[in-house]
Amino acid sequence: MKRLIYTVLGIVVVGLGIGLFANRSGSSAPPVANTLPSPTIEDTPPATRTAARPAQPRRVSIRVAGSSQPSALAPAGPTETAADDSGAFKQAIETLLSTQSSYPQKQEAWKQLRDLGKLDQAIAELEQRVSGNPQVADYSATLGRAYLEKAGTITDVRQQGILGMKADLAFDEALKTDPNNWEARFTKAVALSYWPPQLNKGQEVIDHFTQLVNQQEAQPPQPQFAQTYVWLGDQYQKAGNADYARQIWERGAALYPNDATLPKRLAPPAGP
Repeated sequence: MKRLIYTVLGIVVVGLGIGLFANRSGSSAPPVANTLPSPTIEDTPPATRTAARPAQPRRVSIRVAGSSQPSALAPAGPTETAADDSGAFKQAIETLLSTQSSYPQKQEAWKQLRDLGKLDQAIAELEQRVSGNPQVADYSATLGRAYLEKAGTITDVRQQGILGMKADLAFDEALKTDPNNWEARFTKAVALSYWPPQLNKGQEVIDHFTQLVNQQEAQPPQPQFAQTYVWLGDQYQKAGNADYARQIWERGAALYPNDATLPKRLAPPAGP
């Protein structure tokens, strides 16, 4: 039974992949209950790659007379490359955990960790931080995302399933500490949306995204909040509730007119 669970979760993670926040078109599925409450709008709008990275060329500081440009290129030594990687790793971790980092900055930090082949090291670092500071919701939320990022770089379905379960538990811990943690709830809901229909996670996904809508609209708007409306509308479309889906997309488009995805959801279907 446990092997079956791991296999199912592995398939989920494969579907989730590194394109965690990629937009998807709605698809048909057995309908779920229509329980979307009417959110109140406030006055204030709301690969791991185990191989070492090849040495990169660096510019020599010797300059040609009369020119401000470096005169030649020289390869960086192993020690210098390792020091650069270590510094980049530390900076990426601090970016992910800083409350001052923007959402795009955090996305770039994840990409940097993948490119450096440092996801295992990131998981170890985050596990240590969670162990020492279990009350910090951002640590658990970031650890959950790290598990999913790592799962997207391997092919062993059982290991992917184990990482998927760890991620879900980490998100739960973050939400237990801080129910308003946006990244934990959003990422958990996205991951759950990939579970097979027979596991009946559709309503739970809708509930999470609905709660996010309510929480977002009580805060100053942030660009990434638009994705909640995209995903929630997609879930209603998937459940066969096209009217609800359109209402959600329209609501999001009104609040986030600069978002590029919501107008595509609202566009008339292409002709035959």
